[in-house]
This record gives sequence, C-alpha cells and structure tokens, in this order.
Amino acid sequence: MATACCPNAMACFKPHPEVNITASKSTSAVSLLRRQNVVAFGKQILFGGSRLVSSSSFGKQVTDMTNFSSMAVAVREKEGNISTYAESEEPAKGKKVMVIGGDGYCGWATALHLSNKGYQVAIVDNLVRRLFDQQLGIDSLTPIVSIQKRIKRWNQISGKQVDLLIGDICDFDFLAEAFKSFEPEAVVHFGEQRSAPYSMIDRGRAVYTQHNNVIGTLNVLFAIKEFSPECHMVKLGTMGEYGTPNIDIEEGYITINHNGRTDTLPYPKQASSFYHLSKVHDSHNIAFTCKAWGLKATDLNQGVVYGVMTPETAMHEELINRLDYDGVFGTALNRFCVQAAVGHPLTIYGKGGQTRGYLDIRDTVRCVELAIANPANPGEFRVFNQFTEQFSVNDLAKAVTKAGEKLGLEIKAINVPNPRVEAEEHYYNAKHTKLVELGLQPHFLSDGLLDSLLNFAMKYSDRVDMARIMPAVSWKKIGVKPRTDVSEAKL
Repeated sequence: MATACCPNAMACFKPHPEVNITASKSTSAVSLLRRQNVVAFGKQILFGGSRLVSSSSFGKQVTDMTNFSSMAVAVREKEGNISTYAESEEPAKGKKVMVIGGDGYCGWATALHLSNKGYQVAIVDNLVRRLFDQQLGIDSLTPIVSIQKRIKRWNQISGKQVDLLIGDICDFDFLAEAFKSFEPEAVVHFGEQRSAPYSMIDRGRAVYTQHNNVIGTLNVLFAIKEFSPECHMVKLGTMGEYGTPNIDIEEGYITINHNGRTDTLPYPKQASSFYHLSKVHDSHNIAFTCKAWGLKATDLNQGVVYGVMTPETAMHEELINRLDYDGVFGTALNRFCVQAAVGHPLTIYGKGGQTRGYLDIRDTVRCVELAIANPANPGEFRVFNQFTEQFSVNDLAKAVTKAGEKLGLEIKAINVPNPRVEAEEHYYNAKHTKLVELGLQPHFLSDGLLDSLLNFAMKYSDRVDMARIMPAVSWKKIGVKPRTDVSEAKL
C-alpha cells in the first residue's frame, strides 16, 4: 500500500521510525534500496512532515532489518535457505511478478501462491495497513508476525526466494528504483487503501484514500511505460464500481443502441464511497494509458473475499494471513463468523437485502495467477468480474447460523441501523464468465468451509475486542474533524 504524499492530508498520522534520523525542512526524505552491496537512494514523502536518513546511519544498521522504519526505508532483502518443502505441482515459470501491497490480506496470500507456482516474486509494501490498526486501536483476529519474519519463514520452508522492497509507491523515485532493480514482467497491484468505511471516517482519510489510490496507480502506470513497457498490469478493482443498477452487470463493457446507432462503452459506474470512487478513477486512468501508450492491463473487479487459509498460508503459523472482524476493515462473512464464535449477535445492516458477489480467498489467488498466465494484448484494457457466487447479507447470516448450530453455538441476528447510503433491497445479476473460461474451478461456499472458518474464529476468540465489532462509521455523518477512536461513535 502507498502512503500519502500531501503532508496535510492526514495530520493525525505520525509514524515513529526506529532508525537514527535527523529532521529536514525539505519536502522529501531519503529512502534506501539495498541490492546486495549496492546502495541506491530515492526520495520519499512521509506522514507528519519529512525526515532525512543519512547514509552513515544506514551503514551501521543495514544488517538488521528489525531496526528499519517501515515508513522511511526501502529494503530489498535476500536470504539463502535450504529447501524443506516439495516442489510446486506446476513447473517453475520464472516470470518476474511484482506484488504491490503484498503484506495485505489478499496480497500476502497471492504472493505466496505465485511463489509456490514458480514465479519470481518481489513484494512492494510500505506497511501502512499495520499502522492503520495502531491508529484505530484494532487488530487482526490472527496474530501476524512482521513482514521480514513472514518472508524469512517462507524462504526457509519452501526454498523459494521472495524479495522485499519496503517503500511508498506514491514516491516515484522509490518506485522507479524498484522497477529498475527487479525488472517485473507482470505487476499485481493490491497497493491501495481498500476499505469503504475507512474512507468515510473523516475528511483526512477521504482525501488520503483518493490521493493514495489514484496517485499510486498513476505512478505504477508511468513506471511501466518508462521502465517495463512490456509489463502486464493486473489491477485489483472492485465490483463496487458498478453499484446496484436495475439491469444486468456486464464484465466491464456494455453494448448500447441509441438513436439508431450502436457502440460498446465502459459499463456505467455508480460508486458508493470515496474508496469506490478512487477505484473508478483508477479504471479510467488505466483504460486511457492502455489506449494512449499501448500498455496492457487486466482489471479484476473483485467481489467480497472471505476465508483466511490457502495451502501456502497454512504451512506455518508465521505464514498465517490476517483476518479482520471489526466494523472498518472486516467484510460481511468473516465478521459474521467471528461474531458467532464469541457469542455476539450477527449485525445485519438495515434490511439485509444488499446483494453482492463473493469468493473464497483461494479463488482470489487463482484468478490472479490465471490473469498473469493469460495476459492482455498491448493496448488492451480487459475487465474480469472476479467472484463466484452472489449472496445477500440475510443469506450469509442464515448460512452462518445453520453452520454454527451444528457446532453447538447459539446464534442470533439483529438488524442494526445501516451506516451506509445504499439500497437495502435491489436487483443484482452480475456476469462472471471470463475467468471460468480461462480455467477457474471455484470453491463454492459450503458447510465445510463455514465449519472451518467458525472453528478458526473460535480458536482465536480470546483476541476479539468486543468494542470494535459494531459499525461506527456513518456515511452521512462524516466530518472534517480527525477521528481517532471510531468505536465511540453513535450512528
């Protein structure tokens, strides 16, 4: 994920670097990219003002990754380890894939999946998602270790090398160094603030979301054009771009007959938050650069992801993925399972008729792999709707209740005031055939999966903060004053 470049966008954000730093009056800071014994420098802009890291202070600490500031330093780490894990089922492809946002929920699982399939993977992340947790007083249900420990453990278990570059893609100098160093053949872009509620907390976070997501994506497009023009961009979009129209949702484009003339146009967008609007802006920018510069890109309009385990993240406790259950970052099915596990009523927003596309995280990683293996053509901007099934919120609550009762859980559901501005009963029929045509074999939601997810939630139930379960971000009450504890809000 990328951080904001404008110092006033998030005045309440104050990172705490652990390296020796000296203040600077300039608007940038020096970041470091370590390539074996080569040190290269680039500019980086930080929250709360700029800072300068001297080359001498880095020289004393370059061997200790734990001393690096996640916000001020970009590091490419190499580890040589002996393989203790069987080779992947598919032959090694060797294609270089940069996974931006590779420390996040979908990004981490995807990075390991691609590495296990034989791709050369580099994770690019500024670790700001972890900072969000600290600022809002929330935490993953699952205990996740540092990104350095995660990667070291994967390298040891799999015998496969994953590179790590810590830095901000809104800092183009850093991103340029990353591209020139790794030379990606494909870029998987998860590196965005991905929560609609987060974007609606206050003015600062609305501005941050738009700036981070749109400018970060623009920088990636320019980096591809300048340094890797043959690189295929796989961008994680969202089904939320479409809204809930009263007609079928096509995959990216719709053919229209108007006044006797016919044309195929981008499907109309009806975003429902500042986050979703940022994704719409991304789609327009990517489509334009494909047309103007001949880039090739695939936009994966992803539905709501559920689950936590993939074959790779299940291999060791230090590889485990994050699982969010709070009202800001938690998605519906994951939240319901955690609520059921701790005896909290399932919180149905409004009438519960809101219908969306859903998919298992195991399908998320497979969809990305299919997009990389079957790239778009130069100048082509493809759109795939990435989900496998459609459910209403009421459907999910009933499924979790049924599965929980089999485990002896007493589950109740309550209707709570809807914090969002959305239709609570509507028509919804979205097409999703293109990924299946490429070979996707979906994992459909089953009693077995729900049983597994509920048991997983019960295992870590002692980590649940009950004060963070209820929704606390109102679309209508968003204001200009920075909010530091959203759990205190009254909807």
